[in-house]
Amino acid sequence: MREFSDSEHLVLATRNGVVKKTALSAYGNIRAGGIIGINIDEDDELVGIRKVVEGEDIVIVSKDGKSVRFNENQLRNQGRATRGVRGIRLKSKDDAVVSIEIVKPDCTLLTISERGFGKRTSFDEYPTKNRGGKGVITLKTSKRNGSVVAACAVHENDSLMLISESGQMIKITLDDLRVISRNTQGVRIFNLAEGDKLVSVAPVKSEEDEPDGDDQGSTIEAREGAPSSEDSYRADQSVEDETEEAGRED
Repeated sequence: MREFSDSEHLVLATRNGVVKKTALSAYGNIRAGGIIGINIDEDDELVGIRKVVEGEDIVIVSKDGKSVRFNENQLRNQGRATRGVRGIRLKSKDDAVVSIEIVKPDCTLLTISERGFGKRTSFDEYPTKNRGGKGVITLKTSKRNGSVVAACAVHENDSLMLISESGQMIKITLDDLRVISRNTQGVRIFNLAEGDKLVSVAPVKSEEDEPDGDDQGSTIEAREGAPSSEDSYRADQSVEDETEEAGRED
């Protein structure tokens, strides 16, 4: 980043649901020892930072599968060394924010659970409300799904890297994962071994995803006996029909 404009802002979110907006220009003079980006409570931590421009909407997602969408104008511009305000009201002390994203018209929201299930959902299904609310369901958490580990704005042609706690990694493309409704459980994306769980998810932009001649598959095996890529990605229609739930509650 070479320009630090007054018209652009950084929005920061913490694990406990605090969110703060600061002009990008406030971060222009970086010292060797760093500068303060946000004041964080002792029992809290930073989970995400995004660049936002005037008029854009922000989505915050929690590990219990809740999300809140609000416009950036609900956040006043604050200095760097400030705490911020409530972005989402977490329903329990075990809940926590896992992701913050900016709504883009050509993107969908990808939500992934720790047991390897996930889905893409149109941003149109997320109503714009006031910040600080309890939010609406973005992915049904259950014994099958586990908690939400990540949510990110993706394009249809993007790829996705997923890494499990045991060290297994896969890379999948998103064009076969069709867009489904917000209040559902999603479909199996990563066939994890018993006791294993997802710990990290990262989108790979399509322009960076050029195949390398002899591509032998998308799974990188980090241990013996790990599931194959053929088993790992099952976002086909039959699985989706079995796993989607019909309920439409908020």
